Amino acid sequence: MDRDWGSKPGSGGAASAQNEAIDRRERLRRLALETIDLAKDPYFMRNHLGSYECKLCLTLHNNEGNYLAHTQGKRHQTNLAKRAAREAKDAPAQPQPNKRKVNPRKTVKIGRPGYRVTKQYDSESHQRSLLFQIEYPEIEDGAKPRHRFMSSYEQRVQAWDKRYQYLLFAAEPYEIVAFKIPSTEIDKVPSKFFTHWDPDSKMFTLQLHFKPRSQEPGKGGAPPQSGGPPPPSGAPPRPAQSQGGAMPGPPPPGPPPPAPHNRGPAMNGPQSIGNMPPPPPSMNGPPRPMPPTMGGGFPPPPQMGGGPLPMGAPRSFPSAPSGVAPPRPPQGFSGPNMRPQPPPSMGQPIMRPPPPPSQ
Repeated sequence: MDRDWGSKPGSGGAASAQNEAIDRRERLRRLALETIDLAKDPYFMRNHLGSYECKLCLTLHNNEGNYLAHTQGKRHQTNLAKRAAREAKDAPAQPQPNKRKVNPRKTVKIGRPGYRVTKQYDSESHQRSLLFQIEYPEIEDGAKPRHRFMSSYEQRVQAWDKRYQYLLFAAEPYEIVAFKIPSTEIDKVPSKFFTHWDPDSKMFTLQLHFKPRSQEPGKGGAPPQSGGPPPPSGAPPRPAQSQGGAMPGPPPPGPPPPAPHNRGPAMNGPQSIGNMPPPPPSMNGPPRPMPPTMGGGFPPPPQMGGGPLPMGAPRSFPSAPSGVAPPRPPQGFSGPNMRPQPPPSMGQPIMRPPPPPSQ
Protein backbone atom coordinates (compact mmCIF):
# COMPACT_ATOMS: atom_id res chain seq x y z
CA MET A 1 0.00 0.00 0.00
CA ASP A 2 1.11 3.47 -0.74
CA ARG A 3 2.30 5.71 2.05
CA ASP A 4 1.72 9.43 2.07
CA TRP A 5 4.49 10.12 4.58
CA GLY A 6 7.81 8.61 5.65
CA SER A 7 10.64 7.17 3.64
CA LYS A 8 10.55 4.79 0.76
CA PRO A 9 10.35 1.14 1.73
CA GLY A 10 13.82 -0.44 1.77
CA SER A 11 15.68 2.78 2.35
CA GLY A 12 17.51 3.88 5.48
CA GLY A 13 15.13 6.64 6.20
CA ALA A 14 15.61 10.39 6.06
CA ALA A 15 19.04 11.58 7.19
CA SER A 16 19.18 13.82 10.18
CA ALA A 17 21.16 17.08 10.41
CA GLN A 18 23.96 15.30 12.28
CA ASN A 19 24.32 12.70 9.57
CA GLU A 20 24.39 15.38 6.87
CA ALA A 21 27.19 17.21 8.69
CA ILE A 22 29.25 14.02 8.96
CA ASP A 23 28.77 13.30 5.28
CA ARG A 24 29.78 16.86 4.36
CA ARG A 25 32.98 16.69 6.41
CA GLU A 26 33.91 13.38 4.82
CA ARG A 27 33.39 14.79 1.36
CA LEU A 28 35.52 17.84 2.14
CA ARG A 29 38.24 15.62 3.58
CA ARG A 30 38.49 13.58 0.39
CA LEU A 31 38.54 16.76 -1.69
CA ALA A 32 41.27 18.29 0.47
CA LEU A 33 43.43 15.17 0.23
CA GLU A 34 43.35 15.47 -3.54
CA THR A 35 44.10 19.21 -3.82
CA ILE A 36 46.09 20.25 -0.70
CA ASP A 37 49.72 19.34 0.01
CA LEU A 38 50.28 19.11 3.75
CA ALA A 39 54.06 19.48 3.32
CA LYS A 40 53.50 23.12 2.34
CA ASP A 41 51.02 23.97 5.11
CA PRO A 42 52.80 26.16 7.73
CA TYR A 43 50.25 25.35 10.47
CA PHE A 44 50.34 21.56 10.17
CA MET A 45 52.42 19.80 12.86
CA ARG A 46 52.79 16.22 14.06
CA ASN A 47 53.50 15.76 17.79
CA HIS A 48 55.32 13.05 19.70
CA LEU A 49 52.09 11.15 20.40
CA GLY A 50 51.45 10.46 16.70
CA SER A 51 48.51 12.84 16.44
CA TYR A 52 48.33 16.08 14.45
CA GLU A 53 47.95 19.67 15.64
CA CYS A 54 46.90 22.96 14.06
CA LYS A 55 49.31 25.67 15.25
CA LEU A 56 46.89 28.43 14.20
CA CYS A 57 43.78 27.18 15.97
CA LEU A 58 45.61 25.06 18.66
CA THR A 59 43.43 22.01 17.91
CA LEU A 60 44.31 18.29 18.11
CA HIS A 61 43.44 15.80 15.33
CA ASN A 62 43.77 12.03 15.12
CA ASN A 63 44.61 11.72 11.38
CA GLU A 64 45.39 13.80 8.36
CA GLY A 65 41.86 13.64 7.03
CA ASN A 66 40.50 15.14 10.23
CA TYR A 67 43.01 17.97 10.02
CA LEU A 68 42.12 18.65 6.37
CA ALA A 69 38.44 18.77 7.25
CA HIS A 70 39.32 21.27 10.00
CA THR A 71 41.13 23.51 7.50
CA GLN A 72 37.93 23.75 5.48
CA GLY A 73 35.87 24.67 8.51
CA LYS A 74 34.63 28.05 9.69
CA ARG A 75 36.96 28.32 12.70
CA HIS A 76 40.16 27.79 10.70
CA GLN A 77 39.08 30.15 7.93
CA THR A 78 38.18 32.88 10.46
CA ASN A 79 41.58 32.60 12.12
CA LEU A 80 43.32 32.82 8.75
CA ALA A 81 41.42 36.08 7.97
CA LYS A 82 42.36 37.56 11.35
CA ARG A 83 46.02 36.67 10.93
CA ALA A 84 46.15 38.23 7.45
CA ALA A 85 44.50 41.45 8.70
CA ARG A 86 46.93 41.75 11.61
CA GLU A 87 49.99 41.23 9.38
CA ALA A 88 48.75 43.80 6.88
CA LYS A 89 48.29 46.34 9.69
CA ASP A 90 51.72 45.78 11.19
CA ALA A 91 53.59 45.83 7.86
CA PRO A 92 54.89 49.31 6.85
CA ALA A 93 53.24 50.91 3.90
CA GLN A 94 55.54 50.79 0.87
CA PRO A 95 54.91 52.81 -2.29
CA GLN A 96 54.03 50.65 -5.19
CA PRO A 97 56.07 51.23 -8.36
CA ASN A 98 54.17 52.78 -11.20
CA LYS A 99 54.47 50.13 -13.85
CA ARG A 100 53.75 51.41 -17.28
CA LYS A 101 52.09 48.80 -19.34
CA VAL A 102 52.77 49.08 -23.04
CA ASN A 103 50.53 47.21 -25.34
CA PRO A 104 52.25 46.29 -28.60
CA ARG A 105 50.49 47.52 -31.67
CA LYS A 106 49.17 44.90 -33.95
CA THR A 107 49.49 46.32 -37.44
CA VAL A 108 49.75 44.58 -40.75
CA LYS A 109 53.23 44.93 -42.25
CA ILE A 110 53.39 45.93 -45.90
CA GLY A 111 57.05 44.97 -46.56
CA ARG A 112 60.51 46.45 -46.42
CA PRO A 113 61.25 50.05 -47.46
CA GLY A 114 63.62 51.06 -50.22
CA TYR A 115 67.06 52.23 -49.19
CA ARG A 116 70.33 53.57 -50.54
CA VAL A 117 73.72 53.36 -48.77
CA THR A 118 76.67 55.53 -49.82
CA LYS A 119 80.25 55.05 -48.57
CA GLN A 120 82.33 58.23 -48.18
CA TYR A 121 85.86 59.16 -47.11
CA ASP A 122 87.07 62.52 -45.79
CA SER A 123 90.67 63.09 -46.91
CA GLU A 124 91.20 65.98 -44.46
CA SER A 125 90.17 64.22 -41.25
CA HIS A 126 90.93 60.71 -42.59
CA GLN A 127 87.50 59.47 -41.52
CA ARG A 128 85.19 57.01 -43.20
CA SER A 129 81.46 57.72 -43.22
CA LEU A 130 78.19 56.10 -44.30
CA LEU A 131 75.11 57.83 -45.67
CA PHE A 132 71.76 55.99 -45.31
CA GLN A 133 68.67 57.09 -47.27
CA ILE A 134 65.48 55.16 -46.41
CA GLU A 135 62.25 55.76 -48.35
CA TYR A 136 58.87 55.39 -46.61
CA PRO A 137 56.23 56.44 -49.18
CA GLU A 138 53.35 54.70 -47.32
CA ILE A 139 54.26 55.79 -43.78
CA GLU A 140 51.40 56.61 -41.39
CA ASP A 141 50.29 60.21 -41.14
CA GLY A 142 52.15 62.11 -38.43
CA ALA A 143 54.65 59.28 -37.83
CA LYS A 144 58.41 59.72 -37.98
CA PRO A 145 61.01 56.96 -38.57
CA ARG A 146 63.18 55.92 -35.65
CA HIS A 147 66.66 54.37 -35.47
CA ARG A 148 68.90 52.71 -32.90
CA PHE A 149 72.22 50.85 -32.63
CA MET A 150 72.20 47.21 -31.60
CA SER A 151 75.08 45.11 -30.36
CA SER A 152 75.87 41.78 -31.98
CA TYR A 153 74.94 40.02 -28.74
CA GLU A 154 71.39 41.46 -28.69
CA GLN A 155 70.24 39.88 -31.93
CA ARG A 156 69.43 36.22 -32.51
CA VAL A 157 69.42 36.09 -36.30
CA GLN A 158 73.14 35.69 -37.00
CA ALA A 159 76.08 34.31 -35.04
CA TRP A 160 77.70 36.62 -32.51
CA ASP A 161 80.67 38.60 -33.80
CA LYS A 162 82.14 41.42 -31.73
CA ARG A 163 83.68 43.02 -34.83
CA TYR A 164 80.25 44.20 -36.08
CA GLN A 165 77.18 46.03 -34.84
CA TYR A 166 73.74 46.73 -36.32
CA LEU A 167 71.89 49.93 -37.22
CA LEU A 168 68.10 49.53 -37.18
CA PHE A 169 65.38 51.66 -38.83
CA ALA A 170 61.69 51.32 -37.99
CA ALA A 171 58.52 53.03 -39.21
CA GLU A 172 54.91 51.82 -39.30
CA PRO A 173 53.61 49.94 -41.25
CA TYR A 174 56.96 48.87 -42.74
CA GLU A 175 59.15 46.08 -41.43
CA ILE A 176 62.24 46.85 -39.40
CA VAL A 177 65.42 46.88 -41.50
CA ALA A 178 68.94 46.47 -40.04
CA PHE A 179 72.36 47.20 -41.54
CA LYS A 180 75.54 45.42 -40.40
CA ILE A 181 78.35 47.94 -39.88
CA PRO A 182 81.82 47.72 -38.27
CA SER A 183 81.92 47.88 -34.50
CA THR A 184 84.07 51.03 -34.48
CA GLU A 185 83.46 54.02 -32.22
CA ILE A 186 81.21 56.56 -33.90
CA ASP A 187 81.99 60.27 -33.85
CA LYS A 188 78.92 61.90 -32.22
CA VAL A 189 79.86 65.48 -33.12
CA PRO A 190 76.69 67.23 -34.39
CA SER A 191 78.41 68.21 -37.62
CA LYS A 192 79.36 64.58 -38.34
CA PHE A 193 76.34 62.67 -37.03
CA PHE A 194 72.91 63.95 -38.03
CA THR A 195 69.47 62.76 -39.12
CA HIS A 196 66.84 64.39 -41.29
CA TRP A 197 63.26 63.46 -42.13
CA ASP A 198 61.70 65.00 -45.22
CA PRO A 199 57.89 64.72 -44.94
CA ASP A 200 57.41 65.83 -48.54
CA SER A 201 59.59 63.24 -50.24
CA LYS A 202 59.04 60.67 -47.43
CA MET A 203 62.78 60.04 -47.12
CA PHE A 204 64.74 59.56 -43.88
CA THR A 205 68.47 60.42 -44.05
CA LEU A 206 71.19 59.49 -41.55
CA GLN A 207 74.91 60.11 -41.85
CA LEU A 208 77.59 58.91 -39.44
CA HIS A 209 81.39 59.12 -39.25
CA PHE A 210 83.72 56.55 -37.72
CA LYS A 211 86.55 57.81 -35.52
CA PRO A 212 89.97 57.28 -37.12
CA ARG A 213 92.13 54.62 -35.56
CA SER A 214 94.95 56.21 -33.58
CA GLN A 215 98.51 55.26 -34.52
CA GLU A 216 100.37 52.88 -32.32
CA PRO A 217 102.68 54.58 -29.77
CA GLY A 218 106.34 54.65 -30.75
CA LYS A 219 105.61 54.04 -34.42
CA GLY A 220 104.99 57.59 -35.64
CA GLY A 221 106.65 59.17 -38.63
CA ALA A 222 106.50 58.66 -42.36
CA PRO A 223 106.44 55.09 -43.62
CA PRO A 224 109.44 53.80 -45.58
CA GLN A 225 109.46 54.16 -49.34
CA SER A 226 108.35 51.24 -51.45
CA GLY A 227 111.63 51.23 -53.42
CA GLY A 228 113.45 49.11 -50.83
CA PRO A 229 114.27 48.78 -47.15
CA PRO A 230 115.03 51.95 -45.18
CA PRO A 231 118.70 52.99 -44.99
CA PRO A 232 120.55 52.19 -41.74
CA SER A 233 121.01 54.82 -39.10
CA GLY A 234 123.98 57.10 -39.74
CA ALA A 235 124.09 56.48 -43.52
CA PRO A 236 123.73 59.45 -45.92
CA PRO A 237 120.28 59.86 -47.52
CA ARG A 238 119.64 58.39 -50.88
CA PRO A 239 119.32 60.77 -53.85
CA ALA A 240 115.81 61.37 -55.10
CA GLN A 241 114.78 59.59 -58.27
CA SER A 242 114.24 61.73 -61.34
CA GLN A 243 110.96 61.99 -63.17
CA GLY A 244 112.20 59.87 -66.08
CA GLY A 245 112.82 56.90 -63.83
CA ALA A 246 116.65 56.88 -64.31
CA MET A 247 118.93 57.34 -61.35
CA PRO A 248 121.23 60.44 -61.48
CA GLY A 249 124.97 59.94 -62.03
CA PRO A 250 127.59 59.96 -59.30
CA PRO A 251 128.41 63.31 -57.68
CA PRO A 252 131.44 65.25 -59.06
CA PRO A 253 134.74 64.58 -57.25
CA GLY A 254 135.69 67.08 -54.58
CA PRO A 255 138.95 69.08 -54.37
CA PRO A 256 142.11 67.17 -53.36
CA PRO A 257 143.05 67.27 -49.67
CA PRO A 258 145.61 69.92 -48.67
CA ALA A 259 149.28 68.95 -48.27
CA PRO A 260 150.34 68.31 -44.67
CA HIS A 261 152.65 70.80 -42.91
CA ASN A 262 156.30 69.84 -42.32
CA ARG A 263 156.62 69.04 -38.64
CA GLY A 264 160.32 68.02 -38.64
CA PRO A 265 163.23 66.78 -40.76
CA ALA A 266 162.44 64.46 -43.56
CA MET A 267 162.81 60.77 -42.91
CA ASN A 268 165.10 58.51 -44.89
CA GLY A 269 162.22 56.44 -46.05
CA PRO A 270 160.10 55.98 -49.17
CA GLN A 271 158.75 59.06 -50.80
CA SER A 272 155.06 59.82 -50.74
CA ILE A 273 153.09 58.43 -53.61
CA GLY A 274 150.88 60.88 -55.38
CA ASN A 275 148.97 63.03 -52.90
CA MET A 276 149.49 60.64 -49.98
CA PRO A 277 151.26 62.35 -47.04
CA PRO A 278 154.43 60.74 -45.60
CA PRO A 279 154.08 58.57 -42.52
CA PRO A 280 154.27 60.39 -39.21
CA PRO A 281 157.60 60.30 -37.31
CA SER A 282 158.17 57.63 -34.71
CA MET A 283 157.04 58.34 -31.20
CA ASN A 284 160.53 57.53 -29.77
CA GLY A 285 162.62 59.49 -32.27
CA PRO A 286 164.58 58.20 -35.30
CA PRO A 287 165.26 54.47 -35.59
CA ARG A 288 168.22 53.13 -33.72
CA PRO A 289 171.32 51.98 -35.69
CA MET A 290 172.46 48.36 -35.71
CA PRO A 291 174.84 47.56 -32.82
CA PRO A 292 178.50 46.83 -33.84
CA THR A 293 179.89 43.30 -33.83
CA MET A 294 181.47 42.02 -30.63
CA GLY A 295 185.30 42.42 -30.83
CA GLY A 296 185.08 43.23 -34.49
CA GLY A 297 186.45 39.76 -35.42
CA PHE A 298 183.31 37.64 -35.63
CA PRO A 299 182.79 36.57 -39.21
CA PRO A 300 179.30 36.31 -40.60
CA PRO A 301 177.57 32.97 -40.17
CA PRO A 302 178.24 30.36 -42.86
CA GLN A 303 175.85 30.00 -45.71
CA MET A 304 173.46 27.08 -45.29
CA GLY A 305 172.81 26.55 -48.95
CA GLY A 306 173.54 22.83 -48.82
CA GLY A 307 170.97 22.12 -46.16
CA PRO A 308 171.56 21.06 -42.60
CA LEU A 309 174.69 18.98 -41.77
CA PRO A 310 174.25 15.41 -40.66
CA MET A 311 174.74 14.59 -37.06
CA GLY A 312 178.34 13.76 -36.07
CA ALA A 313 179.88 15.43 -39.13
CA PRO A 314 182.83 17.79 -38.42
CA ARG A 315 182.14 21.43 -38.85
CA SER A 316 184.63 23.67 -40.64
CA PHE A 317 185.05 27.28 -39.55
CA PRO A 318 186.46 29.83 -41.96
CA SER A 319 190.00 31.03 -41.27
CA ALA A 320 190.55 34.47 -39.81
CA PRO A 321 191.86 37.15 -42.14
CA SER A 322 195.57 37.73 -42.28
CA GLY A 323 197.07 40.03 -39.67
CA VAL A 324 194.22 39.39 -37.19
CA ALA A 325 194.63 37.03 -34.25
CA PRO A 326 192.03 34.38 -34.03
CA PRO A 327 189.49 35.09 -31.32
CA ARG A 328 189.73 33.16 -28.12
CA PRO A 329 186.82 31.01 -27.33
CA PRO A 330 184.93 32.00 -24.20
CA GLN A 331 185.78 30.30 -20.94
CA GLY A 332 184.19 26.92 -20.61
CA PHE A 333 183.77 26.45 -24.35
CA SER A 334 185.94 24.09 -26.32
CA GLY A 335 186.09 24.49 -29.99
CA PRO A 336 186.55 21.71 -32.51
CA ASN A 337 189.62 19.48 -31.85
CA MET A 338 190.43 21.46 -28.71
CA ARG A 339 190.82 20.21 -25.19
CA PRO A 340 190.73 22.28 -22.07
CA GLN A 341 194.18 22.97 -20.59
CA PRO A 342 194.75 21.73 -17.05
CA PRO A 343 195.59 24.22 -14.36
CA PRO A 344 199.31 24.79 -13.81
CA SER A 345 199.40 23.02 -10.45
CA MET A 346 198.09 19.66 -11.62
CA GLY A 347 200.70 16.90 -12.59
CA GLN A 348 203.68 19.26 -12.91
CA PRO A 349 206.36 20.22 -10.36
CA ILE A 350 206.17 23.71 -9.07
CA MET A 351 209.14 25.77 -10.31
CA ARG A 352 210.63 27.72 -7.45
CA PRO A 353 213.29 30.36 -7.78
CA PRO A 354 216.83 29.34 -6.62
CA PRO A 355 217.84 30.42 -3.18
CA PRO A 356 220.16 33.38 -2.90
CA PRO A 357 223.89 32.62 -2.49
CA SER A 358 225.24 32.58 0.95
CA GLN A 359 227.72 35.17 1.95
